[in-house]
Amino acid sequence: MSFDPQSRLHGKIAVITGGLGAIGYATATRLAALGATCVLLHRGGDDNAATRATALPSDSGQRHGAIRADIVDTPSLQAAAAEVKAAHGRCDILVNSAGHTQPVPAGDLDALTDDLIDDLLRANFRGVFATIRAFAPMLKATGDGLVVNISSIAGFTGVGSNLAYVAAKAGLDVVGDALAKALAPAVRVVSVSPGAVESGFVPGRGAEFADKMASTTPLGRIGKPDDVAATVEALATTLRFVTGTRIVVDGGRHL
Repeated sequence: MSFDPQSRLHGKIAVITGGLGAIGYATATRLAALGATCVLLHRGGDDNAATRATALPSDSGQRHGAIRADIVDTPSLQAAAAEVKAAHGRCDILVNSAGHTQPVPAGDLDALTDDLIDDLLRANFRGVFATIRAFAPMLKATGDGLVVNISSIAGFTGVGSNLAYVAAKAGLDVVGDALAKALAPAVRVVSVSPGAVESGFVPGRGAEFADKMASTTPLGRIGKPDDVAATVEALATTLRFVTGTRIVVDGGRHL
């Protein structure tokens, strides 16, 4: 592969976990606008999943779709991969944006129970690895695959919604680097690390929290889902000679 920049994604199949979430859907919208066919993986609970998939840009006759799969349930991921292969024959781009968290102050050690630690590591680390594992054969078969893990600045600052989430994102970044080497040159693996983002991802954080974060962020606001989506788009198009690293998209929040 030359890894030269490309302007369009015609013929590419992009699978996006957490595809109905703010970052996932913003990413799908951008990739679809460039000609990619997007498959939104979701856990259910949204009866309009298929409708939202078909509402994505489709100026090149793409067949967007939605598949119910839970990243903490490996058989469901394997079934989703088989469905993508049967319907499209390939997977060129995998965006891992699924996960969840719960605010727990770093100093409140008792509140971070064993069960909560296990749950958060399962959702934010193991589930991402399991998703890559399920789709790796198709990604490698293209000879030009891309995996983008939506990580967090929590993974290198040590400051986040809770310490288990911090650990999960740090682990994801390091394992992503290892996979970038192990799967090269057929598959690139990159972490995209936002700071606070306008979404409902962290329960209980509203306008007051956003204003506080914005006031101490060098670029004067918190992130938007489209800031993250634009970075994924760049990795798929112009930043193609990039793998095994993290791209920070936080307006300078980590400084």
